[in-house]
Amino acid sequence: MLRALTDFIAEIAGGQREAVFAENDYRLAAAALLVHVVTIDGVIGADEMEKLRRILAHRFDLTAEEADTLLEAGVARDAEAVDLYAFTSVLNRALDDDGRRRMVEMMFEVAYADGGLTEFEDNLVWRAAELLGVSSRDRVQLRKKVRDAHEADGEA
Repeated sequence: MLRALTDFIAEIAGGQREAVFAENDYRLAAAALLVHVVTIDGVIGADEMEKLRRILAHRFDLTAEEADTLLEAGVARDAEAVDLYAFTSVLNRALDDDGRRRMVEMMFEVAYADGGLTEFEDNLVWRAAELLGVSSRDRVQLRKKVRDAHEADGEA
């Protein structure tokens, strides 16, 4: 249903857009997982969405337009998913250990974008990190690193 709506809107806006990111593209899985982090607490702030957009553009070397397209696709993919495994299985196949740790770090970055980490966001990152094979020790270190950077930015 969501896909039909987005296709209809694209049609009205000037024709059918070609899908840039395939269903098995790890960037789409990453975007969907990050969207899930942003939306898990029920409050979707402009700061979080802007941080997410910047992370996607920087991490995947995308233009602003490509990042917007990936973000839209990520929102749609997240809406269709029934569990985290749909995203983490793609990421596990595409990323090495460092890439999976970086994914957990990105999840914390978008979670802290609205000022703090909620228990829902922390729990989601914990579950995803487990599925990605990132150790509890690494996850805690990454959370501390992102929290410390967030606090330092807030003081500046």
